[in-house]
Amino acid sequence: MTKQATPTKSRSGAEDTSANSVIEKEAAELNNDSQEREDQEARKAEQTERIEMLDSETLLKLLNQMILIRRLEEKCAESYSLGKIGGFCHLYIGQEAVAVGALSALRPDDYVLTSYRDHGHAVAKGISPDEIMAELYGKASGCSAGKGGSMHLFDADVNFLGGHAIVGGQIPLATGVAFATKYKGTDQVTLSFFGEAAVNQGAFHESLNMAQLWKLPCIYICENNQYGMGTSLQRAMSLHDVSKKACAYEMASEFVDGMDVLAVREAVSRAVERARREYLPTLLEVRTYRFMGHSMSDPGNYRTRTEIEKHQERDPIKLFTASLFEKDILTDDRLAVMEKEVREQVDHAARFADESPEPDPKELYTNVYANPVNGK
Repeated sequence: MTKQATPTKSRSGAEDTSANSVIEKEAAELNNDSQEREDQEARKAEQTERIEMLDSETLLKLLNQMILIRRLEEKCAESYSLGKIGGFCHLYIGQEAVAVGALSALRPDDYVLTSYRDHGHAVAKGISPDEIMAELYGKASGCSAGKGGSMHLFDADVNFLGGHAIVGGQIPLATGVAFATKYKGTDQVTLSFFGEAAVNQGAFHESLNMAQLWKLPCIYICENNQYGMGTSLQRAMSLHDVSKKACAYEMASEFVDGMDVLAVREAVSRAVERARREYLPTLLEVRTYRFMGHSMSDPGNYRTRTEIEKHQERDPIKLFTASLFEKDILTDDRLAVMEKEVREQVDHAARFADESPEPDPKELYTNVYANPVNGK
């Protein structure tokens, strides 16, 4: 009789789930404070080493972008509560290091596609806060002429191709963009951002298979914030380490600390180099955490305040700010000036959106078809 090998247990213990798929662990295992402190100190040391490799101008720009995104999102929450923003509104608070770190590794002519949680990526790619806020208000001066709203920010001038509301819908589109750039013989790369819930979609697997088979310069970035709406990844995925899914397609992959802007920048830089030189794709699992609900309408009763506060201890902005202070790159005065300038920029964006005109009703019929119907 052939002896069967003992199955290797997953890192998160998916085999030991209860009937409702909630993993049950001992309190001591869940609250291993000593180990967590060691891990955090190690990550802090790694960030310090990375800081020493970059000039102060680049470092301060990264911090400024993260603060700008945070303050803009806070203003969005305020405007939504006042009824100035309609529809769905998904905030990026807590995840700023992912978009800022990743896009800092790109050239202006590279392409970016993302999901409906797109405000931060739009800022990092170069769309002005004025145009973003106006779009959220549904105004004609918005980057999508008031037609897209929060989930459909778009600006071809900076190669930001959405904002996509369909879960995983942007992944095959990004794969097609990467195919187009390779076909044209350029060395442009394409970044496709998506949440971990999109990994369960068939389009994800089809796209990765095609990208590796055809050698396409596409970088697939899974922003794993650990919840698909209100469902934790432990309850929805048999394999919790998303980066390992690349093995099925012999694709390069990495697991990245998404609360460290420099760790994200480094990982994406390696992937960009691979894409430009070898036309090869990469899958990056960037583990992060959103501090707000899935959307502004989410009461968030599927997680505890203790859990959120635990993750807020590694707020990417606070961590990076502290490291810059320690290296004498940032001072209290410089930070105060940065915050003041950012708040003025955000306040101006809100005023711009308030004062911008509504779209002309005729706009209902524009950009519906690629070619006008009956000459209209």
